[in-house]
Amino acid sequence: MLAEAGDNLPPIIVHRQTMRIVDGMHRLAAAVLRGDETIEVRFFDGTDREAFVLAVRANITHGRPLSPQDRVSAVGRIIRDNPEWSDRAIASAIGLGPSTVGSIRKQIEPHDDIVRGAETRVGRDGRRRPVDNSEGRRRAAGVIRETPDLPLREVARLAGVSPTTAQDVRKRLSRGDEPVLSGQSIREGRDGRRRRNARQVVDEPRQAGLEKVLEGLQRDPSLRFSESGRILIRWLSSHAVRFEDWLELSKDLPAHCSYVLADLARRMSAEWQKIANELQIMDET
Repeated sequence: MLAEAGDNLPPIIVHRQTMRIVDGMHRLAAAVLRGDETIEVRFFDGTDREAFVLAVRANITHGRPLSPQDRVSAVGRIIRDNPEWSDRAIASAIGLGPSTVGSIRKQIEPHDDIVRGAETRVGRDGRRRPVDNSEGRRRAAGVIRETPDLPLREVARLAGVSPTTAQDVRKRLSRGDEPVLSGQSIREGRDGRRRRNARQVVDEPRQAGLEKVLEGLQRDPSLRFSESGRILIRWLSSHAVRFEDWLELSKDLPAHCSYVLADLARRMSAEWQKIANELQIMDET
C-alpha cells in the first residue's frame, strides 16, 4: 500500500552513530519496491539505549502495533536499561500509561537486583527523587505543624519534596491522618539494615544555574523522545542568554547601536514574561 501511494513517503528515522533504522522499515521497503534511489531521513543523535526507546515509542504510537507480549518485553528492556527512570518518565517517553509501566516493573523487580535496588528515580522533569519519600513526608509535616500558613511551594522547598506531596501531606494532617501513606516505610537494605532515602542532595535546587536547567530538560525522556520536545530543547538552547556572554560581546559595541539594542532587549524581555505567565497558569491548573 505504501509503495502504491503517490505522495512522497514521510522521513524515516536513522540512528546517526550506527546508521540503523529506528523507525521506517516499511517505508524503506516501499521506496525500494517503487525503485526510488533516495528517501528522506531524520537523524537521531543518542545512545543505543535511547534509540531503542525511540523505536518502541514509534511502534506503540503510530507504527505496526506491538503484541501484548512484545510490549511487555520492550518495556521490560527499557526498565532494565534505565532502572532509575520513573514510571511516568518511561510512560511519557514511549506513549503508554504509567500504571502499565508500573505493573511491568513489579513483574521484573523480584527477579532483577538492579531494578529492585534503585533507591532514586529520575522524573519527567529530569529531577532525581527517592523511591521511598516517607522521610520527605515527615519533614513536610514538621514544617506544616511549625508554620501552618506557609505557602505550599515554600513547604516543598524546605522539606525537599514536590508541591504535590506537600499539598497531600497538608490535607492528610487536616483530616487527622498520618503524613506517611499506609504501608509506606523506610526501606530495608539487602543486608537487613534500615537505610534512609533522605532527599538531601538528590534534587537540584530550584534556582539552579541556566546550564543545569537546560541539562535537566535534555535528560527528560518525554522531551528527548518526541519530535516537538527535541525542537523545544534546541530552541531553548539557541535562545539561552547569559549576561556574562553579553559582557564579552559588547566590548566593541558601536555607541550608536546601544539604544537600539536596549529597546530590543526590553521587547524580548516582555515576550519572555508573557511566556512565563502562560507557563505559570499551566502549572497552577
